[in-house]
Amino acid sequence: MNKKLLLRLGALFIFVLLISATVIYFTFDIRTLDYLTMFEPKCIFLALGCLAVGLLFDGLRLITLADITDERLTLRQIINVVLSNYFLALVTPGASGGAIAQVMFMRKAGVPVAKSTVVILVRTIMSIIFLILLVPLVLHWDKDIVEWMPASILTVVSVVFVSLPIIAIYLMRTRYPEKIIFLVTRKLSYTTRRNCYIWYQQFKKAVIVMGKHPLMVLRAFIESGLSLLFIYATVPAYMTGLNIDFDLAQVMGRMVLINLVLYFSPTPGGSGIAEAGFVMLFANILPGGLEGILAVLWRFTAEYLPFMLGAVVTIRAFGSDVLNMASVKGKSKVVPQKNKVEIK
Repeated sequence: MNKKLLLRLGALFIFVLLISATVIYFTFDIRTLDYLTMFEPKCIFLALGCLAVGLLFDGLRLITLADITDERLTLRQIINVVLSNYFLALVTPGASGGAIAQVMFMRKAGVPVAKSTVVILVRTIMSIIFLILLVPLVLHWDKDIVEWMPASILTVVSVVFVSLPIIAIYLMRTRYPEKIIFLVTRKLSYTTRRNCYIWYQQFKKAVIVMGKHPLMVLRAFIESGLSLLFIYATVPAYMTGLNIDFDLAQVMGRMVLINLVLYFSPTPGGSGIAEAGFVMLFANILPGGLEGILAVLWRFTAEYLPFMLGAVVTIRAFGSDVLNMASVKGKSKVVPQKNKVEIK
């Protein structure tokens, strides 16, 4: 196997192992053993079932978005695209690896890079918008999180979060975003400024595509939300196996907050930040010593298991040199031509 890939996988394994061990060590309590003795193994199948349904809706969302661009993908191609996202998102720095992997598999399936880029971008945008729209509901449901926040401020925050997607779509009709990008990046390197402009053009194209197919976009948006919620449901599934009394709305709400933050995490797959955020948000609603165990169970089920499946399909499809291929794809999928940016 490629030496670079082996080193990256080894480093990731050690990193994840250290994070998991650290989380469990600093949260472990003598009462943890009592709850573990009551653990019902059948909840593992419930958690895996939730994950499977979540991935199913993720695949359905991809099919719907591909239909919008007049492209067709087979079941095997859909599985490859969905799982590859988990693999490269964890073994590449930053948050771009998963998107590159999806574009690579869609290109392999015969979908032009321009279309696949738009599909993947819309897919990500939908997930973020869905979580943003849920934030006001979470803040109103979970009084423990906002007990220090006056009602007036809570109302303002809620209005802002609901308005963000609407404002973003409205701004796409103006030249203001380009002016803002120019002002913010004018002192940065040419490559950085070009990449920011390219990203904005792709984002704008994605918004235009969504606007032309409102019903299909609504369907994809619902599928996106169901996918996320079922994947987050792995946590309450494990909580039932530990015989913990919990408020389902509260638990799912806090999962929404954690995962919204993870979309902007600088670490591969949000590793470290996810576990720390989970412990922080769930410490006051879980029995002492269980937040670390549940954090590790959640990450293994919802992130590392799909990662391993994604590693199998990605390496089988592209070989052990997949990291170098992803690096080349990430640099060459967009190029400047005659003072404008085109997507190849």
